[in-house]
Amino acid sequence: MKSIFDTVSFECSKIVTQSYSTSFALATKMLAPSIRKDIYNIYGFVRFADEIVDSFHDYNKEELFKAFEKELDNSLKNKISLNPILNSFQHTFHQYGIPRHLVDSFMKSMRMDIDKKVYATHEEFKEYIYGSADVVGLMCLRVFVNGDDQQYEALKDSAMALGSAFQKVNFLRDLKADYELLERSYFPNTNLLQLDEDSKTRIVEEIKEDFRKGYEGIAKLPNDAKFGVYTAYKYYYQLLRKLQRTPSLEIKNARIRVPNYQKFGLLATSYVNYKLKLV
Repeated sequence: MKSIFDTVSFECSKIVTQSYSTSFALATKMLAPSIRKDIYNIYGFVRFADEIVDSFHDYNKEELFKAFEKELDNSLKNKISLNPILNSFQHTFHQYGIPRHLVDSFMKSMRMDIDKKVYATHEEFKEYIYGSADVVGLMCLRVFVNGDDQQYEALKDSAMALGSAFQKVNFLRDLKADYELLERSYFPNTNLLQLDEDSKTRIVEEIKEDFRKGYEGIAKLPNDAKFGVYTAYKYYYQLLRKLQRTPSLEIKNARIRVPNYQKFGLLATSYVNYKLKLV
């Protein structure tokens, strides 16, 4: 009867996705039903780990993270967990042959967020981005190509670039919360208290290059995944454009968003471009 528990687990991961990120949930709904639940499963896992280090300030984060890490290891070894989020993730992990080193790199970056506050060098920043974002893109790619090693190798650089772009956009959007609430500064050689237009422009141009590399891979994705990933790409690129137009002082003092009506407009244009094979 484990199938019932698995179904409940999958639903939990879906609820986590819909509750924490309306934008990601919307893009995931544009994926083929055959792979949709597996992306929910991946998101549920990474979101729970991220919540431990970002949100549970009234609790011992180190203890919570160690317990989560131990249960994750047990779930991947035993192919079951009484934590429904980890139970759903282990299912996707095994079904698509997600390499264990991707999971370990992700957890390493999440652990950094417990104590590390400043990323002073590009090497530190690159390592953190790889673990917190690039490997998540690679986990999703394993699902998108149905575990095909040849397709995975051909598209992995683009998937990593797209993961980096999404994460860096989040960092730029969340400057105020990261700095004031979590006391974190991710972008190296950037004084967030004195963020000027030159520094912002440098960051934006770096993200645009990541988007360019990521788009090359979107065009080569299987049809089951292409529309959903393209929708996410369009949303994040629109958010980047809005950040680019926003004065640096305003970015430091407010969280920039894309309104819901614009999100649905982006969805409509993405669908038209997809159907006309412009992607």
